[in-house]
Amino acid sequence: MLKIKNIYKTFNANTVNEKRALSDLNLTLNKGDFVTVIGGNGAGKSTMLNAISGVWKPDYGTIEIDGVDVTNMPAFKRAALLCRVFQDPMKGTAPDMEIAENLAISARRGGKRRLVWGCTKGEREEYRELLKQLDLGLEDRLSTKVGLLSGGQRQAVTLLMATLVKPKLLLLDEHTAALDPKTAAKVLKITDKLVTENSLTTLMVTHNMHDAISYGNRLIMMHEGRIVVDVSGEEKKKLTIEQLLQLFEQGSGSAFTSDKQMLSK
Repeated sequence: MLKIKNIYKTFNANTVNEKRALSDLNLTLNKGDFVTVIGGNGAGKSTMLNAISGVWKPDYGTIEIDGVDVTNMPAFKRAALLCRVFQDPMKGTAPDMEIAENLAISARRGGKRRLVWGCTKGEREEYRELLKQLDLGLEDRLSTKVGLLSGGQRQAVTLLMATLVKPKLLLLDEHTAALDPKTAAKVLKITDKLVTENSLTTLMVTHNMHDAISYGNRLIMMHEGRIVVDVSGEEKKKLTIEQLLQLFEQGSGSAFTSDKQMLSK
């Protein structure tokens, strides 16, 4: 479903601020893979998602989504193939529009637009049933403007929007990092439910080692723009944080030093 081959990206090349962000990055995801991504600051996690999303073109290498070469495809054209949920709950929604209206926009992603009512009565009933599964009481607040929701509620709605029209690829960019621990745990459970029930191929970047191990069927760890740890299946299920740190040291040749992630163990 996703094939990243020999991707390189350097920012501010040939200047004193030159930064190699991705270095010979290679990654293949099969359909339905739920992959967690972890690494220290500057490891290349979000940079990789930006490459997949089309925020910028790689200096070298290719990216394919479901067999389609998207390396040079503009970001807006990739909207029919992928969805991305950001760390900031304020992104990804129209805050001055109702919950139902936001969902209606997502339901039309990648399709042709016509001059009709933005949200029909039948759609509102459909959205009411979908919102029930979030268990946040939002099914009775269809007319509430999204900007009035809490961060957790908004992120849950954003997840529902991202999966309403099943994308080929779902990108989650530390989507619980801005939430308090209790709310983050709730949103992660909703994430796991939506991803699993819809068999969505997913890349989830997280700063939390425990979450990286607990969720998904595969875990990759990045360092200096490349993947240094890649575990899946039974090996991942039995993995401990201490073992993960050992694998990182073996793969990178250095100790893991991210204070933020060490504290989140």
